Amino acid sequence: MGKIRAQKKGKSKRYRVPKRRCRHSSEYREGKGEIVDIIHSIGRPMIKVKSEKGTFFMIAPEGVAVGDKIEIGDRSDVRKGNVLPLDKIPEGTPVSNIEGVPGDNGSFVRSSGGFGIIISKDKECIIKFPSKKVKPFNLKCRATIGTVAGGGRPDKPIIKAGIKHKIMKAKGKLYPVTSGTAMNPVDHPFGGKTKPGIPKTVSRNTPPGAKVGSIAAKRTGKRK
Repeated sequence: MGKIRAQKKGKSKRYRVPKRRCRHSSEYREGKGEIVDIIHSIGRPMIKVKSEKGTFFMIAPEGVAVGDKIEIGDRSDVRKGNVLPLDKIPEGTPVSNIEGVPGDNGSFVRSSGGFGIIISKDKECIIKFPSKKVKPFNLKCRATIGTVAGGGRPDKPIIKAGIKHKIMKAKGKLYPVTSGTAMNPVDHPFGGKTKPGIPKTVSRNTPPGAKVGSIAAKRTGKRK
């Protein structure tokens, strides 16, 4: 039957979200400001902006530098780094850190090198994501002009297992995970070379010893 692999190991949490690593949250404050610093953060660089309403942090657009001026508001110019409502941004403009609802300081297209393209505007603004997905937004939602800085960050190959371990730990992933087919028959129902063709899917009501693989899956394999 194999070991009972469906149960959690120990009493501690198996998955943890590394909130402490996210040093600063991005926000939009109306008015003019100056970039006083560029800060490394998880997933993308951040900029420190000093304005009349105090100091705050934003996701860094590609191409900005310390000392550059940025504007946040309806009357801002359409140039790299400025923040405007979607109804003030022309079609075809690349935007990032897009608000899901007006005033939430940005929820979409925030990872390094990412940008969305404004396709059309009517009652809603239609934006095409880096994943090619298309989503409508309220015209009053704000967005940053330009691409998120830090593009190409994940392109460097992972040479050592220790680096991979640190990356997965920062993401809160369970790692490493051994394939069931690589185990012995005593360790996993999929184990051994004499049992080919065992289905990966199992019923929701399967007993714990055999409840491994894709539990009550509607479909398997990659989507085409």
